[in-house]
Amino acid sequence: MSAPVYALVLAGGKSSRMHADKAALAYHGRSQLAEAIRLVAPLTARAFVSVRADQVDDPLRAGFAQIIDRRENVGPIAGIMAAQEEFPNVAWLVLACDLPFLDAATLEHLLRARDPARDATAYLSSHDGLPEPLCAIYEPGSREKLAAYLAAGRQCPRQFLGQGNVLLIAAPDARALDNINTRAEYDAAVNALKTSVGPVKQVRIQYYALLREEAGRSEEAVATRAATPRELFEELQARHPFSLPLAMLRVAVNDEFGDWSQHLADGDRVVFIPPVAGG
Repeated sequence: MSAPVYALVLAGGKSSRMHADKAALAYHGRSQLAEAIRLVAPLTARAFVSVRADQVDDPLRAGFAQIIDRRENVGPIAGIMAAQEEFPNVAWLVLACDLPFLDAATLEHLLRARDPARDATAYLSSHDGLPEPLCAIYEPGSREKLAAYLAAGRQCPRQFLGQGNVLLIAAPDARALDNINTRAEYDAAVNALKTSVGPVKQVRIQYYALLREEAGRSEEAVATRAATPRELFEELQARHPFSLPLAMLRVAVNDEFGDWSQHLADGDRVVFIPPVAGG
């Protein structure tokens, strides 16, 4: 049996080139740290934020489960190793917090491709063909190898993946892995995201069982810019006190069971289906 997957969002960097906390930047109406947690939490057993010791009480980070770096001045490898040392028997989906174009479909693709027999599963960069270490799954077997790599005076997780037993795959959307490090890159990303927002569409939603009770209605029509059922459900959670996590639900679109990442169109009928009770 393969190890469970936990998520680690790296938010311990000093953002020296941006001259602002990259985790606090808001591309999607919330901090980028909150956006990253929103993406990974439904896909993994647990989700944590990687922080430096002096960031523990930072208001942006204090509201999330944390793993504190145990080494200084070694870059993102400090967060990865701290997570592996705290939970050595799980795989870690490691994610940088400065990927504003990242979407759930890209993460789901990575998880489906995961090979637990390797040290890691990672995407290839579309820019240089090298491994992308900060949107990758590190298996428990990589822990001792990563420790030995650091003990040898090496700190670059990309080079570590390049020399290890790693499954490297192409990303379904190359831009999803573009990270933002400077103010100019930030401005360009904000403009690109504005132009990529989808049109408003009308969809009809039906609720059953517990969801119907919590929504206070059996159906409703909504105007939304949500591109997928996942985005639609997360949007509706802001209106209704849904207690069931998305992972416990199924979705049907136009009377057919669907995928949480499929495209929604104007006029679609969407049903969110909770578990069936009974014995």
